Amino acid sequence: MKLRPLISIITVVYNGAKTLEQTIQSVLNQTYKNIEYIIIDGGSTDGTLDIIKKYENHISYWVSEPDKGLYDAMNKGISKANGELIGIVNSDDWYEYNTVSCVVENYKKHIGKSVFHGDMYIVDILGNKKLYKFNPSIFKLKYYGATYNHPTFFVTKEEYDEHRYNYLLSSVADIQFTLEVFLKDKNKFHYIEEPLSNFRLGGTSGSLSKFQALKDGFIARKNAGMPLIQNIFALIVRIVYWYSSVLINSFNKKNN
Repeated sequence: MKLRPLISIITVVYNGAKTLEQTIQSVLNQTYKNIEYIIIDGGSTDGTLDIIKKYENHISYWVSEPDKGLYDAMNKGISKANGELIGIVNSDDWYEYNTVSCVVENYKKHIGKSVFHGDMYIVDILGNKKLYKFNPSIFKLKYYGATYNHPTFFVTKEEYDEHRYNYLLSSVADIQFTLEVFLKDKNKFHYIEEPLSNFRLGGTSGSLSKFQALKDGFIARKNAGMPLIQNIFALIVRIVYWYSSVLINSFNKKNN
């Protein structure tokens, strides 16, 4: 391992002119400097390309062309990456200024780990931030939803050579990726108890119908290698949880 290993950071964007510059600056202003920066644009028409061109002297590689969605664009970026570790920060999000330094420090100390992750701030439409910590519950990861904060992931190139994102899913390909790695060897993960990323609320997953979200979740778990009985149980858990939430919200509205 090199003293200052090359770290690749990928930003995926489509019509993200309102927020992209903050994302770019969060990468360029990192305290760690041996960074290869890659931007994959899906053919934006809103001024995104003007922002990319403004910073292109600091960008190792960028392209603007149609793709098959968010996860296809992530895979494109990964295929271009040369770093020992690869981070993905989407155009709605941004890193803390010392994120890469913190990750590299842990990477050098914990040989054999291949997925480094941490805590993140959830940012609402008013700019209010709330710390969202990693939840170590294996039950929740397998049977309900995300416990690892994917926007904080830094993954070794070797791990991405073995696992990529399922671009056929409308959402939760990140959960499929996490489960694939976890079910094969849960010891590959290393948790950094620090906020690494800022995640803006919104996006594709929030706009999906409940049926589509349930379908995607079932497919993701199947593809990740989860046994059918466990996958059916996970589907039941998610249905019960969601309908319980609907009933509770309805009850609260009637009594307020």
